[in-house]
Amino acid sequence: MKKIIRYFSNTEIALFLISSFVIVVSAIITPGTKWQSITASLIGTLSLILNAKGNPIGQLLMIIFSVLYGIISYEQRYYGEMITYLGMTAPMAAFSLVSWLKNPYNGKRSEVKTSDINKRQVIFLTLLTTLVTFFFYFVLRYFNTANLPVSTLSVATSFAAASLTFLRSPWFAAAYASNDIVLLILWGAALYKDISYLSVFLCFMIFLVNDLYGFYNWRKMHNRQAI
Repeated sequence: MKKIIRYFSNTEIALFLISSFVIVVSAIITPGTKWQSITASLIGTLSLILNAKGNPIGQLLMIIFSVLYGIISYEQRYYGEMITYLGMTAPMAAFSLVSWLKNPYNGKRSEVKTSDINKRQVIFLTLLTTLVTFFFYFVLRYFNTANLPVSTLSVATSFAAASLTFLRSPWFAAAYASNDIVLLILWGAALYKDISYLSVFLCFMIFLVNDLYGFYNWRKMHNRQAI
Protein backbone atom coordinates (compact mmCIF):
# COMPACT_ATOMS: atom_id res chain seq x y z
CA MET A 1 0.00 0.00 0.00
CA LYS A 2 2.84 2.41 0.86
CA LYS A 3 4.43 1.66 -2.50
CA ILE A 4 1.18 2.46 -4.30
CA ILE A 5 0.75 5.72 -2.37
CA ARG A 6 4.34 6.76 -3.12
CA TYR A 7 3.68 6.14 -6.82
CA PHE A 8 1.24 9.07 -6.90
CA SER A 9 2.16 12.69 -6.22
CA ASN A 10 0.35 14.72 -3.56
CA THR A 11 -1.50 16.56 -6.32
CA GLU A 12 -2.71 13.29 -7.86
CA ILE A 13 -3.84 11.89 -4.52
CA ALA A 14 -5.68 15.13 -3.75
CA LEU A 15 -7.31 15.13 -7.19
CA PHE A 16 -8.56 11.57 -6.76
CA LEU A 17 -9.81 12.05 -3.19
CA ILE A 18 -11.61 15.31 -3.96
CA SER A 19 -13.07 13.88 -7.17
CA SER A 20 -14.29 10.74 -5.40
CA PHE A 21 -15.75 12.80 -2.55
CA VAL A 22 -17.72 15.01 -4.94
CA ILE A 23 -19.00 11.98 -6.88
CA VAL A 24 -20.12 10.05 -3.78
CA VAL A 25 -21.70 13.07 -2.06
CA SER A 26 -23.59 14.05 -5.22
CA ALA A 27 -24.88 10.46 -5.46
CA ILE A 28 -26.05 10.53 -1.85
CA ILE A 29 -27.91 13.83 -2.07
CA THR A 30 -29.40 13.22 -5.51
CA PRO A 31 -32.55 11.06 -5.58
CA GLY A 32 -32.65 8.29 -8.12
CA THR A 33 -28.93 8.24 -8.85
CA LYS A 34 -28.09 5.02 -10.69
CA TRP A 35 -25.28 2.75 -9.50
CA GLN A 36 -23.86 2.69 -13.03
CA SER A 37 -23.32 6.45 -12.86
CA ILE A 38 -21.42 6.28 -9.57
CA THR A 39 -19.30 3.29 -10.59
CA ALA A 40 -18.51 4.73 -14.02
CA SER A 41 -17.54 8.09 -12.52
CA LEU A 42 -15.15 6.55 -9.96
CA ILE A 43 -13.55 4.23 -12.51
CA GLY A 44 -13.24 7.05 -15.01
CA THR A 45 -11.57 9.32 -12.45
CA LEU A 46 -8.99 6.69 -11.52
CA SER A 47 -8.43 6.03 -15.22
CA LEU A 48 -7.61 9.69 -15.88
CA ILE A 49 -5.17 9.86 -12.96
CA LEU A 50 -3.32 6.81 -14.32
CA ASN A 51 -3.46 8.12 -17.88
CA ALA A 52 -1.96 11.40 -16.66
CA LYS A 53 1.04 9.37 -15.48
CA GLY A 54 1.24 7.47 -18.78
CA ASN A 55 0.31 4.20 -17.06
CA PRO A 56 -1.28 1.59 -19.42
CA ILE A 57 -3.64 0.43 -16.66
CA GLY A 58 -5.46 3.70 -17.25
CA GLN A 59 -6.41 2.50 -20.73
CA LEU A 60 -7.72 -0.78 -19.33
CA LEU A 61 -9.95 1.14 -16.91
CA MET A 62 -11.06 3.37 -19.81
CA ILE A 63 -12.46 0.28 -21.57
CA ILE A 64 -14.52 -0.58 -18.48
CA PHE A 65 -15.68 3.03 -18.15
CA SER A 66 -16.73 3.10 -21.82
CA VAL A 67 -19.00 0.08 -21.36
CA LEU A 68 -20.72 1.55 -18.29
CA TYR A 69 -21.02 4.97 -19.91
CA GLY A 70 -22.51 3.36 -23.01
CA ILE A 71 -25.26 1.86 -20.85
CA ILE A 72 -25.99 5.22 -19.21
CA SER A 73 -26.10 6.96 -22.61
CA TYR A 74 -28.51 4.36 -24.01
CA GLU A 75 -30.93 4.99 -21.14
CA GLN A 76 -30.89 8.73 -21.90
CA ARG A 77 -31.24 8.15 -25.67
CA TYR A 78 -27.84 9.73 -26.30
CA TYR A 79 -27.15 7.15 -28.99
CA GLY A 80 -24.24 9.19 -30.26
CA GLU A 81 -22.48 8.80 -26.94
CA MET A 82 -23.38 5.10 -26.77
CA ILE A 83 -22.10 4.39 -30.28
CA THR A 84 -19.03 6.58 -29.77
CA TYR A 85 -17.91 4.97 -26.53
CA LEU A 86 -18.86 1.37 -27.30
CA GLY A 87 -17.95 1.43 -30.98
CA MET A 88 -14.98 3.81 -30.95
CA THR A 89 -13.59 4.86 -27.54
CA ALA A 90 -13.52 1.33 -26.07
CA PRO A 91 -11.82 -0.26 -29.13
CA MET A 92 -9.40 2.67 -29.43
CA ALA A 93 -8.57 2.34 -25.72
CA ALA A 94 -7.78 -1.33 -26.40
CA PHE A 95 -5.49 -0.37 -29.30
CA SER A 96 -3.91 2.34 -27.12
CA LEU A 97 -3.35 -0.21 -24.35
CA VAL A 98 -1.37 -2.37 -26.77
CA SER A 99 0.49 0.68 -28.13
CA TRP A 100 1.41 1.89 -24.64
CA LEU A 101 2.54 -1.58 -23.53
CA LYS A 102 4.74 -1.89 -26.62
CA ASN A 103 6.36 1.50 -26.04
CA PRO A 104 7.50 1.70 -22.41
CA TYR A 105 9.85 4.48 -21.37
CA ASN A 106 13.28 3.02 -20.53
CA GLY A 107 11.71 -0.41 -20.04
CA LYS A 108 9.30 0.87 -17.35
CA ARG A 109 5.88 -0.71 -17.95
CA SER A 110 4.31 1.91 -15.68
CA GLU A 111 5.22 4.82 -17.99
CA VAL A 112 4.71 5.05 -21.72
CA LYS A 113 7.19 6.76 -24.03
CA THR A 114 5.64 9.98 -25.33
CA SER A 115 5.74 10.87 -29.00
CA ASP A 116 5.53 13.94 -31.23
CA ILE A 117 3.11 14.11 -34.14
CA ASN A 118 4.27 15.54 -37.45
CA LYS A 119 2.42 17.74 -39.95
CA ARG A 120 1.55 14.75 -42.12
CA GLN A 121 -0.13 13.02 -39.18
CA VAL A 122 -2.00 16.21 -38.25
CA ILE A 123 -3.39 16.57 -41.78
CA PHE A 124 -4.35 12.89 -41.97
CA LEU A 125 -5.98 12.98 -38.53
CA THR A 126 -7.93 16.14 -39.42
CA LEU A 127 -9.26 14.61 -42.64
CA LEU A 128 -10.10 11.31 -40.95
CA THR A 129 -11.87 13.06 -38.07
CA THR A 130 -13.92 15.08 -40.57
CA LEU A 131 -14.94 11.95 -42.49
CA VAL A 132 -15.83 10.02 -39.33
CA THR A 133 -17.87 12.93 -37.98
CA PHE A 134 -19.69 13.37 -41.31
CA PHE A 135 -20.55 9.65 -41.37
CA PHE A 136 -21.71 9.56 -37.76
CA TYR A 137 -23.93 12.59 -38.25
CA PHE A 138 -26.20 10.63 -40.57
CA VAL A 139 -26.06 7.54 -38.37
CA LEU A 140 -27.09 9.55 -35.33
CA ARG A 141 -29.80 11.36 -37.26
CA TYR A 142 -31.20 8.00 -38.39
CA PHE A 143 -31.50 6.89 -34.75
CA ASN A 144 -33.21 10.18 -33.82
CA THR A 145 -30.44 11.03 -31.37
CA ALA A 146 -31.21 13.67 -28.75
CA ASN A 147 -29.25 16.96 -29.11
CA LEU A 148 -27.92 15.89 -32.50
CA PRO A 149 -25.51 18.83 -33.14
CA VAL A 150 -23.83 18.48 -29.74
CA SER A 151 -23.74 14.68 -30.00
CA THR A 152 -22.07 14.97 -33.41
CA LEU A 153 -19.47 17.41 -32.03
CA SER A 154 -18.80 14.91 -29.25
CA VAL A 155 -17.98 12.27 -31.87
CA ALA A 156 -15.41 14.59 -33.46
CA THR A 157 -13.65 15.47 -30.21
CA SER A 158 -13.76 11.87 -28.96
CA PHE A 159 -12.28 10.47 -32.15
CA ALA A 160 -9.49 13.04 -32.21
CA ALA A 161 -8.69 12.40 -28.54
CA ALA A 162 -8.72 8.61 -28.94
CA SER A 163 -6.45 8.83 -32.00
CA LEU A 164 -3.97 11.09 -30.22
CA THR A 165 -3.96 8.67 -27.28
CA PHE A 166 -2.99 5.84 -29.61
CA LEU A 167 -0.23 8.04 -31.06
CA ARG A 168 1.03 8.78 -27.51
CA SER A 169 0.86 12.52 -28.05
CA PRO A 170 0.57 14.85 -25.02
CA TRP A 171 -2.21 16.63 -26.92
CA PHE A 172 -4.58 13.71 -26.32
CA ALA A 173 -5.43 15.09 -22.87
CA ALA A 174 -6.18 18.55 -24.31
CA ALA A 175 -8.49 16.91 -26.88
CA TYR A 176 -10.27 15.00 -24.11
CA ALA A 177 -10.64 18.27 -22.17
CA SER A 178 -12.45 19.78 -25.18
CA ASN A 179 -14.64 16.68 -25.28
CA ASP A 180 -15.43 17.16 -21.59
CA ILE A 181 -16.73 20.67 -22.33
CA VAL A 182 -18.99 19.27 -25.05
CA LEU A 183 -20.27 16.59 -22.67
CA LEU A 184 -20.96 19.14 -19.96
CA ILE A 185 -23.31 20.86 -22.41
CA LEU A 186 -24.89 17.53 -23.37
CA TRP A 187 -25.45 16.25 -19.84
CA GLY A 188 -26.39 19.71 -18.63
CA ALA A 189 -29.44 19.40 -20.90
CA ALA A 190 -30.19 15.96 -19.43
CA LEU A 191 -29.74 17.31 -15.90
CA TYR A 192 -32.26 20.07 -16.62
CA LYS A 193 -34.87 17.36 -17.28
CA ASP A 194 -33.80 14.79 -14.67
CA ILE A 195 -31.88 15.68 -11.49
CA SER A 196 -30.71 12.05 -11.16
CA TYR A 197 -28.06 12.81 -13.79
CA LEU A 198 -26.28 15.27 -11.50
CA SER A 199 -23.56 12.70 -10.75
CA VAL A 200 -22.87 12.24 -14.47
CA PHE A 201 -22.69 16.01 -15.01
CA LEU A 202 -20.32 16.41 -12.06
CA CYS A 203 -18.33 13.45 -13.37
CA PHE A 204 -17.44 15.32 -16.56
CA MET A 205 -16.72 18.49 -14.63
CA ILE A 206 -14.22 16.44 -12.63
CA PHE A 207 -12.95 14.84 -15.84
CA LEU A 208 -12.24 18.31 -17.25
CA VAL A 209 -10.03 19.19 -14.28
CA ASN A 210 -8.24 15.83 -14.45
CA ASP A 211 -7.69 16.06 -18.22
CA LEU A 212 -6.21 19.53 -17.87
CA TYR A 213 -3.85 18.13 -15.25
CA GLY A 214 -3.11 15.21 -17.57
CA PHE A 215 -2.11 17.60 -20.36
CA TYR A 216 0.13 19.52 -17.95
CA ASN A 217 1.77 16.33 -16.66
CA TRP A 218 2.27 14.85 -20.13
CA ARG A 219 4.04 18.01 -21.25
CA LYS A 220 6.37 17.60 -18.26
CA MET A 221 6.88 13.92 -19.09
CA HIS A 222 7.57 14.73 -22.71
CA ASN A 223 10.19 17.34 -21.82
CA ARG A 224 11.81 15.04 -19.23
CA GLN A 225 11.98 12.11 -21.64
CA ALA A 226 13.51 14.30 -24.35
CA ILE A 227 16.54 15.08 -22.18
